[in-house]
Amino acid sequence: MYQIYLVEDEEHLSGVLAAYLAKEGWQVRAFPDGTSAQSAIRERPDLWVLDIMLPGVDGYQLMREIKADQPSQPVIFISARDADIDRIIGLELGSDDYLSKPFLPRELVIRSRKLLERVYGGAAALNPAGSQERRSKLTSAPYLIDERARIVTDGDGTKLELTSKEFDLLVYLVNHPGQLLEREQVLTSIWGMDYYGSDRVVDDLVRRLRRKLPELRLETVYGFGYRMVQA
Repeated sequence: MYQIYLVEDEEHLSGVLAAYLAKEGWQVRAFPDGTSAQSAIRERPDLWVLDIMLPGVDGYQLMREIKADQPSQPVIFISARDADIDRIIGLELGSDDYLSKPFLPRELVIRSRKLLERVYGGAAALNPAGSQERRSKLTSAPYLIDERARIVTDGDGTKLELTSKEFDLLVYLVNHPGQLLEREQVLTSIWGMDYYGSDRVVDDLVRRLRRKLPELRLETVYGFGYRMVQA
């Protein structure tokens, strides 16, 4: 059973969202403010859903602390403020998805399910515990990628800290060696069909991944996209 931590200060909305998420069979824990949620960061639930405007500690600060504890921790941001600005800041902080208020509770459920499937695997959506028995490892010398544990190590066995989106991009690239991947393909695969924004966000994610994995054999095909060089 997935654990979803919801941080929302609007009591009625929090109750409605929690009820919809719980109907999916997920275990939901709601927090009324960022301060109370801080103490639960190290519990590392399967997904955080964060409102940005919170009393005390806001969603941005909470996001920073969550990612500092576990960079690949999946997070969905929700906000009633300027959508473009919040979306950009959220992406820079490492959020995996963004919902602008008002939205239908069912939309949050759908986006949460898609994110959980992408992060933990399609089989995990029906049987998270059973899916843990499956272990899949990829290599892109000198890096070793453990898809199940979502861990990347270098040639010395040192664990490399990647955000959830950076890890998803790495796995996608390694699974398509030698193929020319256009930015739009990458955007759809990593952010989903319902993402609205510039495909330049792909370039930013690639830059961050290259900075953390400097020996990654990834070519830039100018004007088109990227290609992993086959060993």
